[in-house]
Amino acid sequence: MDFLSTSTVVAAANHDYKFHILVIIIAALAAFVPRYFPILFFTNRKLPEWFNEWMKYIPVSLFASLVAQRLFLDSYKVVTDKFTLFGHQLILYGHLDHIIAGLFVLLIAYFTRSMVLSVILGLILVFIFASFI
Repeated sequence: MDFLSTSTVVAAANHDYKFHILVIIIAALAAFVPRYFPILFFTNRKLPEWFNEWMKYIPVSLFASLVAQRLFLDSYKVVTDKFTLFGHQLILYGHLDHIIAGLFVLLIAYFTRSMVLSVILGLILVFIFASFI
């Protein structure tokens, strides 16, 4: 017997609104529970100072890993860009346009200390450099 002829496609063929409501409720619980339980457990407890100090670095390290992956990898392959500078052929490991925009964003973030302004201007710079470089 053929597997496809005997199997039932539940989501595509089911037009019952109760099924869709149930899926929405389960998805809402799946999104809510991981956020609620840490608040429930850690609200009345005093965390050690070293843990609080360590947790300050988590957003920065996650953001840095996402940025580094986008700069130097493309579909899990190392990206190499070749360009000529003063008559010399250079090979750059990473996206040249993204690296230049990243350097500008570092300067913007350093002088303004504004995450929102850095992200918005970074997106604009990546668009401009990707279009013209």
